[in-house]
Amino acid sequence: MQENTISKRQEGGAIDALYRISTLSGKRLNSVRALEKILDEVMQVFSANSVSISLLNASSDTLFIEVQCGLPEKTRGFELPLGVGITGWVAAHGEPLLCQDVEQEEKYFQLDERVSAEMAAPLTEGGRTVGALNVDSCEVGAFDEEDLRLLVLIANEASRVLENMWMIQQLRKKADQLQSLVLLSQDISGTRKFDEVLHTISREGLLLLSCRLSAFFLYDEKQDLLHLQCLHDEKGLRNYEETLKPGDSLLGTALRGHRQVQTRDLLRTEEHHFMDLIRSENLTSMLVTPVIFEDAPIGLLVHYIDSPHRFHDDEQMIARALADLGAIAIENARLYGRVFDSEESMRKSERLTTLGTLAAEIAHEIRNPLMVVRLLFDSLKLEEQEDEHKGKDLLVIREKLNHLEQIAGRILEFGKSRESFRKNVRVREILEDAAVLVRLKLEQSQVSLQWGNLLNTEEVFVDKGQIQQVLLNLMLNAIEVMPSGGELFIDSEIKDGRANIYLRDQGTGIPEDLRERIFESFLTGKTGGTGLGLTISKRIMRAHDGDLELIESGPQGTTFRISLPLNTG
Repeated sequence: MQENTISKRQEGGAIDALYRISTLSGKRLNSVRALEKILDEVMQVFSANSVSISLLNASSDTLFIEVQCGLPEKTRGFELPLGVGITGWVAAHGEPLLCQDVEQEEKYFQLDERVSAEMAAPLTEGGRTVGALNVDSCEVGAFDEEDLRLLVLIANEASRVLENMWMIQQLRKKADQLQSLVLLSQDISGTRKFDEVLHTISREGLLLLSCRLSAFFLYDEKQDLLHLQCLHDEKGLRNYEETLKPGDSLLGTALRGHRQVQTRDLLRTEEHHFMDLIRSENLTSMLVTPVIFEDAPIGLLVHYIDSPHRFHDDEQMIARALADLGAIAIENARLYGRVFDSEESMRKSERLTTLGTLAAEIAHEIRNPLMVVRLLFDSLKLEEQEDEHKGKDLLVIREKLNHLEQIAGRILEFGKSRESFRKNVRVREILEDAAVLVRLKLEQSQVSLQWGNLLNTEEVFVDKGQIQQVLLNLMLNAIEVMPSGGELFIDSEIKDGRANIYLRDQGTGIPEDLRERIFESFLTGKTGGTGLGLTISKRIMRAHDGDLELIESGPQGTTFRISLPLNTG
């Protein structure tokens, strides 16, 4: 009676089931829905109590139950080591297996205590086993060899259907990725901002590779350091800072070798970057792709996944294509930046030329009236004054009149040597005279001058008027950034044969975006400022074989340093 039943089932329902399974290839179903329909057919053909399809996770060498019917809910997504249980043995050996009584089978692994009989057949793709189709019954001896052969036929047909569906899905995915790459190349090719290019590459890498995190590290060749420029997750850009030496991380292998590097276990590789993130977010797998332009490393594009994962060839190809597009876009942005800087420099040169012509005309016009003022001042014979301060002020006025005449002459004789105006002057004298010039301004602004160490005898060979011009510019700038009053500190020292003078205010500091460019012409953060004060001061110091530098700036104040070579003659 049982043989007739089996024969009827094989000839009737099995053929219909095979036909219905084969037609799934032409339907627009996702793979999970197709697997569920296959299970429905298997349940009916074998009158099974439960059926399941387990697929192989190549990254972790485990089987996980992708779809199931009739098994307890707790088994959904269950992972089984490859080779364990009847299902694991079938997937590992690629051969079908029948167990008429699970209590007599050593290979059996219990998921459902109701199961008494079980059989499984391998699912294949491209000649390799990718999973197993499993059938269970609550009755001992419910299946025989004919059932197993029929299950193999159904598993083979299911494999063919799934292979076609997966291939179609992969083709669609590749088409979408290629379309995204084309659109991305069009987008970033016209991007002029360097940071925007880096952010776009990082963001698109996250989407194309379906990663947990995507990062771009920029390589500083001079310091041999990798600086994190941007980090993206599914919510957008993250605020995170990271700097490391290439030799301290697996990242350096990709950078030095100009090749992709991946790992499936970040903790075991003892990575020295993103340590907090790796632990807190359970980051497990990483793909590092170097971004290179004409054999010169620009940086690294890094993708992270929070599960064991082997990045296959297609994913590596997408990452390389993205890195290549990024390298070209980055270089274009850099070239555009250099062109922009050149154009800006030319505009500044034109403005300086116009300014020089205008300055020469003004100097020519004011020279004669200035001479009249000086002659009238000398004719007043005010040298003898009982008031010490007034007497000193008169000396300063005469000195400044001489200085003004020198400035006018210098503008008119631009390019001629200023050596004739230089002489040996004590550093202390320069500082004290500069303080006298701003004495009234300090009092009006409620700024007190605090002296540190003053050099008593050390001399420098300088044009005193020009050095005082630098000091005045710095002191007046300091007064302006302390509108409610404060203290201006002046200190000096001798170091490596040079006299160093420090000026520190108690202002709010220079904006961070201006600090590296404060000595550029026409750059100013003040309303009504010309942007020439620090530029001219820098040139004066360089002409004296010295320098003017910004030492530090922040909410507590700003410190400048003037350095001059000591006169050792």
